[in-house]
Amino acid sequence: MRTFTTIQSLQEWRKSLPKGKTLGVVPTMGALHLGHASLLETSARENDFTLATIFINPTQFNQSSDFEKYPKTFEADLAMCEKYGADAVFAPKDANEIYPDHFQYRVSEHQFSNELCGEFRPGHFEGVLTVVLKLLNLAKADHAYFGEKDHQQLTLISGMAKAFFLETKIIPCPTVREDSGLALSSRNLRLSAAEKEIAPRLYQVISTILDVIQAKEELTRLGFRVEYLIDKPETTGRRRYVAAWLGDVRLIDNVRI
Repeated sequence: MRTFTTIQSLQEWRKSLPKGKTLGVVPTMGALHLGHASLLETSARENDFTLATIFINPTQFNQSSDFEKYPKTFEADLAMCEKYGADAVFAPKDANEIYPDHFQYRVSEHQFSNELCGEFRPGHFEGVLTVVLKLLNLAKADHAYFGEKDHQQLTLISGMAKAFFLETKIIPCPTVREDSGLALSSRNLRLSAAEKEIAPRLYQVISTILDVIQAKEELTRLGFRVEYLIDKPETTGRRRYVAAWLGDVRLIDNVRI
């Protein structure tokens, strides 16, 4: 497995790949877990080559303290990338490698990005969409893999890819959960032992209590501070989105109901 820290070295590798072979890309912010592993495995199965990216993107954090607390497990991340099928990793050491313009140019969406997480994290999706567009432009991959756990993000990235006529196809992948039902997330590393016992109830409540008000009340009773719990219509049925704090850790999840 090759590791690249500069755009130039990544581009040289990309150009060296045989013509007619497919490339899948899995963009990450590190602190990899088995949810990321499933994305890597899917890409490795569906493509001739797989590229993982590891970059803790500063522009999507609206609180500097949240950025500073984000888990950094680079050596373990590299080991997981190799174990689950990555042929190469792009891991820029400096944000200036990705933002030579100092974030002067950015991508915005003005409807769905202002709802749900966007309402409580202003500017978050601007940072997400901008960095993903940059990474997809650099990778020039045939397929890019994103988990459904961050369903709002997945929806916005899919819309951006269509709006800008990107040749990379966005592939949604199912949420990976612990046996308890808790959605795998890098933020779970910050849960205390006591909080880890309570956290799985988030999924249990939103998937079993159909009334929104009753579901919010039950989460509050369990010790969550609910930021939002909203049902939104889909082509078939509805999808329920939730964000709730447990201690100082913000958890998100979604289910089809």
